[in-house]
Amino acid sequence: MSGTGGKGHLSAIALVAPLFLFIAVFFLWPLGTMMSQAVSDTAVLRILPQTGKVAANWDPETPPTAEMKEALAADLRAADDRQAVGDMTRRLNSAQPGFRTLMSRTTRALRKDDAPPLSEIDERWDDPRFWQAITGALSPTTDRYLLAAVDLERDVSGNIVAMPEEASANRDIMIRTFWIGALVTLACLAIGFPYAMLIASTEGWKRQLLLGAVLLPLWTSLLVRTAAWFIILQDNGLINAVITGLGISSEPLALIFNRTGVVIAMTHVLLPLMVLPIYSVLISIPGNLMPAAASLGANPLRAFVRVLLPLSLRGVASGSLLVFMTAIGYYITPALIGGAGDQMISSVIAFYATGSANWGMAGALGIVLLVVTLLLYAVYGRLSAAEERRS
Repeated sequence: MSGTGGKGHLSAIALVAPLFLFIAVFFLWPLGTMMSQAVSDTAVLRILPQTGKVAANWDPETPPTAEMKEALAADLRAADDRQAVGDMTRRLNSAQPGFRTLMSRTTRALRKDDAPPLSEIDERWDDPRFWQAITGALSPTTDRYLLAAVDLERDVSGNIVAMPEEASANRDIMIRTFWIGALVTLACLAIGFPYAMLIASTEGWKRQLLLGAVLLPLWTSLLVRTAAWFIILQDNGLINAVITGLGISSEPLALIFNRTGVVIAMTHVLLPLMVLPIYSVLISIPGNLMPAAASLGANPLRAFVRVLLPLSLRGVASGSLLVFMTAIGYYITPALIGGAGDQMISSVIAFYATGSANWGMAGALGIVLLVVTLLLYAVYGRLSAAEERRS
């Protein structure tokens, strides 16, 4: 018996192993790589190892020492990877403007056999601010990207302070992302709850037809659905043609390249994620509860508020969580339907990842979204546990 049980255990592990391998390779590994990029900062230390050793005990409030300048010159002479030097220069220039021209002039001068000291190449090498930027970037790990993701930074003393308003707008875009996600969630709830009640109240082919109508968007490509809304919402599209044809408005309504179009298109795409959880809860509620409430004198509205709504809150919470978590990560729909003021944080992540190759900032913004999602999931878990205890 024990041998049979052991073989069954090994068979179960063998069946599940491909799934775990798939999750590890295509989910956990990329996620870990992006998270490590968000706290990794080796661009400067890789090029300036001697400078890091000499400047370890330097007081940032004092002028740079001759040993520090000699070590920096030696590191720059030894650097033969132009791409790595470029990465270091971009990193330092983001901390202290002026490093791009300073490094270009310095590296050109150091290529000569009779290169002068750094102070003679450029007087900025006597400015402690440039050396503070170097020493501040020598650590292999950093919280710079995570702080910048929420518009924060460290000053010269190491204290966390707010960035200047013109330096970054990540916080505003993040708030905009959550606001659009909340609007889409409310719109899906307003449409999805009555529709789920309608499905639950029918049977046979009518229920199958209504379910098929709500499932149809899930069977169509997201890009195709978004492109369809792009055509429908434009000035000469179907909606404006009907409105102007019926005389409701003499001018086409502005339904595209604005917040209205984004919410309409995302609501249509995400509506199944709201309807299905609510429907699955509604069909489990005994059908005689509402007639019983009516027989006891409750009008339909009171019976709905006191009986049906509390019993369906688990489905409402599940649907709202699914819609909101999916909405805050949307990229294609806001990019095609929205205007410049409607782009969400996913567009910024795409820019950092592909436009400027700043994987640290892309990873940091991704971590912020991941943390928000985990917090929402934790809140939902607590609410579900409390609901189970009450039941």
